[in-house]
Amino acid sequence: MNRPPSIKDVAKTAQVSVGTASNVLNHPHLVSTSTRKRVEEAISQLGFVPSDAGRRLRAGNSRLVGLIVLDIANPFFTQSARGIENRLALDNCYPMICSSDGDANKERKLIQQLASQQVRGVIMTPSDKAMENIRLLQRRKIPVVFMDYPSASAEISTVSVDDETGAATAITYLLSLGHRQVGFINGPKNIRQARARHRGVIEARNKVATKVDIFEIVADHFDATSGAHAARELIRNHPDITAVFCASDQLAIGAMRTIRQLRLAIPNDISVVGFDDIAVASELITPLTTIRQPMNELGNTAANLLLSDTDKPRHISFVPKLIVRESTAAI
Repeated sequence: MNRPPSIKDVAKTAQVSVGTASNVLNHPHLVSTSTRKRVEEAISQLGFVPSDAGRRLRAGNSRLVGLIVLDIANPFFTQSARGIENRLALDNCYPMICSSDGDANKERKLIQQLASQQVRGVIMTPSDKAMENIRLLQRRKIPVVFMDYPSASAEISTVSVDDETGAATAITYLLSLGHRQVGFINGPKNIRQARARHRGVIEARNKVATKVDIFEIVADHFDATSGAHAARELIRNHPDITAVFCASDQLAIGAMRTIRQLRLAIPNDISVVGFDDIAVASELITPLTTIRQPMNELGNTAANLLLSDTDKPRHISFVPKLIVRESTAAI
C-alpha cells in the first residue's frame, strides 16, 4: 500500500462498517468488546494513524495553540515557551512554535498559516503592526494573547514585564556603585523592548543631579555575536567607561568576551549588567549581574489567559528584579 491506510482500510480488514470503525476511535462505549478488539487489531496491523486535523474540524475545536515569538533561539523565549507548554499540557493542548524576527510581513504569513490549521488560539510577541495582522484571527473568532507586550488594546489580553523599570533599575544600581561613565548596548530599535529599555535608561540618568554620561550603541541583534561587536566599538570610542549595561544577557555574554579579549578585567576594569537572567547567567566564569524576568511565569500566565473561559481581556504586568552577582563592583 503506497498511500497511508485510511479508516476504510481499517473497516475492511476488521470486516466492519466504516461507521463502526469510526466509533471505536471516537465513541468506544458504543461498540461491543469483541468488535472493538477486532478493529484495534486491524489498526495495529495496518499502522493506521487517525487524522487529528479532520477530527478537529468535525468537533469544532483544536488541541493546537499557535506561539509566535521574536526568535525561539533566544533563551528568553525558549524558557517562556516551556512555561506555555507546561500550562497547555494541563488541558491536553500543544504549542506550534514559530519565529517572526519582529518582521510584520513574516508575522502576517505565520498568522495565516496558523489560522488555516484551525488552532485553538494564538499567543504572540507582536510586531509593531500586529493589530492589523491579527484581524484574520479576530474574524475567525480565534482568541489571541500578547506576551511580553504591554496593554495595546482593550480587546486583547496581555502579559508583560515592565522593561522601563528594569532598565532604570540597572542604571540606578550602577550609579549607586559610583559609575559615571556608562556604556549601554541596546538591541535593534525596531523591537519594542529595545525602545522601552532605552526610555528606562534615560529616565534613570535624568533622576540624578551629578553628571552622568551614558553612551548608547545599538547592536544588530539581541545575541552574543552582536554584543561582542558592539562592546568593541563602544570601548574603542569611549575608553573611559567603567560599566556596561546590556539590554539582554546574550548581548552581555558577547560583551564580556570582548572585554576579556581586550585584556580588561570584569568587574575591576569594567562592570557588566545584563537583562533577562537566562539559565547560563549564573554559570559564567564571572557570574552575571542582571535584571531577572520571570520567563516561565510569563509564559504560564499567557497560556492561562488564552485557555480561560472569560471573554473579558486582562492585562498582567510583572516587575523585573535586580540579581547581583560578581560581574559588578564599586569604583
